[in-house]
Amino acid sequence: MELVFDGHNDVLLRLWRNMKAGGDPIAEFMKGTSSGHIDGPRAKAGGLAGGLCAIYIPSGDLVLKEPDANGHYVTPLSAPLDHLPSLTIALEKAAIALRLDRAGAWRLCRSTAEIRKAMHDGIFAAVMHMEGSEAIDADLDNLEVFHAAGLRSLGPVWSRHNIFGHGVPFAFPMSPDTGPGLTDLGFELVRACNRLGILIDLSHITEKGFWDVAKTSDQPLIASHSNAHALTPVARNLTDRQMDAIRESGGLVGLNYAVTMLRDDGRDNVSTPLSDMIRHVDYMVKRMGIDHVALGSDFDGASIPEEIQDAAGNQNLVAALRGAGYADAELTKLCRENWLRVLGKAWHE
Repeated sequence: MELVFDGHNDVLLRLWRNMKAGGDPIAEFMKGTSSGHIDGPRAKAGGLAGGLCAIYIPSGDLVLKEPDANGHYVTPLSAPLDHLPSLTIALEKAAIALRLDRAGAWRLCRSTAEIRKAMHDGIFAAVMHMEGSEAIDADLDNLEVFHAAGLRSLGPVWSRHNIFGHGVPFAFPMSPDTGPGLTDLGFELVRACNRLGILIDLSHITEKGFWDVAKTSDQPLIASHSNAHALTPVARNLTDRQMDAIRESGGLVGLNYAVTMLRDDGRDNVSTPLSDMIRHVDYMVKRMGIDHVALGSDFDGASIPEEIQDAAGNQNLVAALRGAGYADAELTKLCRENWLRVLGKAWHE
C-alpha cells in the first residue's frame, strides 16, 4: 500500500458540526462513522497516513448556484465574517485537534520528523492548517498563539474577502483574476508567516493575490488543493503561468478531488471517472514536473468521485495512477514525499 500524506481536508469542520449537535468528536474519529470522508479506521484502510487538517470558519450564506442553460454558473462571494465569532470557532476547532492528539487518535505534528515518526508508528499525522484568516487579528497576536498551539499552514483567504486579501468565487467558466490581491495587512501576514515558519497556501486567493504572495514570500509557492484551469476553467483552478511560478519556486500543487474542479463541464456530479483525475495529474506533471505535484483531496469539504467515495477508497486513485504509467518512485513523490519536501523548506528545517 502506498501511504498518502494529503494536502487538505475539512475533517475538523465535520467533527465540530457534529459536536455542536451533541456528538463526541474524539469517539467519532477513533471509532469511525458512516458520515463524511475521514476517520481513523477509514484513513488506515485507505492508506491515508496524514494530512493538513483545516480550521475553516463556515459561511452560513453560501449556496452554490445551479448552472444556466449554457452550463455556466457564478456563485457570489460569501459576505466577510466578523473577527471575534470567527476566533471563537477557530479556537473550538483547535481544541478538537489538541484533544485528538491527547487521546492518541492522531498525532499533531510540527515538523517533518514528527510526520515521519507518526506514519512509521501507524498513527494519523495531522498538521494544523487555517483556511481563511478571519480568526487572526490585525496586530497578528493571534497568529503567534495559534503557532504555539501547532499551526503550521495558513491560507490568507477562503472564497470571500477579509482584512488580509480577496478570494475567488465558485464560478465556471471564469478566470482566477477576479479582483484585488493582498491588502497592506496581507503583506504583513505573509512576512510574519515566513518568520514563524508557517506554510502559506494559495488555494482560494485571487490571481493578483497569488502574485502578491509570490513577490513577497521566501517560501516555495503552494496551492494545496487546486487543479489545472486549462482543463477545468473554474476560478479556483490555476493558470499555466501560475503553475510555472510554482515550479520555479520549488513548490507544488495538490490535486483537488472535488468533482467541480475536475470535470470538463465543472458540474457537481460524483459520477466523475478517475480518468478525469489522471488527466489533471498528467497535465500538471507535464507542465511542472513530477516533483511539483501532490495530492490535496478536500475530503469532508467537497463532492468527490464515487469510485473513491471516502478515505478508505484512496488507494483506488493510487491504482489508477499506477495503471496510467506512474512508476513506484513517482507515486511515492506524488503521494507523500513532495509534500514533506516543501513542508520542510517552509518550516525552516
